[in-house]
Amino acid sequence: MSKDTYKSGFVALIGRPNVGKSTLMNYVIGQKVAIMSDKPQTTRNQIRGVYTGEQGQVIFLDTPGIHKPHSKLGEWLVKTAQDALEEVDLVLFLIDAEEGIGPGDRFIIQQLKKIQTPVFLVVNKIDQVHPDALLPLIDQYRALYSFKEVVPISALQGNNTSTLLQLILNELPEGPQYYPADQVTDHPEYFIVGELIREKVLQLTREEIPHSVAVVVEEMKKREDRDLIDIRATIFTERTSQKGILIGKKGALLKEVGQRAREEMERLLGSKIFLDLWVKVKKDWRNEAMMLKQFGYRDEK
Repeated sequence: MSKDTYKSGFVALIGRPNVGKSTLMNYVIGQKVAIMSDKPQTTRNQIRGVYTGEQGQVIFLDTPGIHKPHSKLGEWLVKTAQDALEEVDLVLFLIDAEEGIGPGDRFIIQQLKKIQTPVFLVVNKIDQVHPDALLPLIDQYRALYSFKEVVPISALQGNNTSTLLQLILNELPEGPQYYPADQVTDHPEYFIVGELIREKVLQLTREEIPHSVAVVVEEMKKREDRDLIDIRATIFTERTSQKGILIGKKGALLKEVGQRAREEMERLLGSKIFLDLWVKVKKDWRNEAMMLKQFGYRDEK
């Protein structure tokens, strides 16, 4: 690639839930733009993260993990991920080196066979396995699909991510710089704020709570007289019992969610935050089209 050639394009991150797609995007960009959790199906929207360097600009689409859906929300998540494959210049298919090939990977490969977009196989979490185990695993995947490149990485440690980034830039077409150099996402701040709150709920709750939660930022306003942003947000869940768990004994869990979210928001926004959190019940919202639209899960086309 000559120094005069500027590359740019859109790259979809696809893979089973919890293989490290958000971790990889956040590492490459150098800032958190997608939430991370040890629970599957954390990502619900197409998160666009923007990397800008001297050679080019890469716009990453961190899609929801493809999985067998069990609700209207689940169906929407899978459709969002599949649509992304048609609209990008390159697909990164992430797999977990520890887990090996599974039915979910085979399902994704069937979807990849329907598109013309070039695909890189990105083998993540190589720091968790013995190097001798990698080649047999890669051979299994190569037998099922002809990948343009195979790149072993550790998104958490950053191992080999610079090589991956260079290969991505080599593959992208010549193009303009779509976003300003200092912009790392095209999502508005209130979206990121809502995702940070949801991340803290995921971190602090167990079992059925995480997937039944949606966060709506009702108000976000800077005070005129001081360096302080007032944020009012509502955490919606599906059952009254879940509301009780989320609030916690004497409000302890909700207070902890608020404190963790506020600290991260202050780092992100560079300002003091007053965070007002509420919990409300919307019964079975994941299966109601109107509620899904209200909570921001809808087609943008």
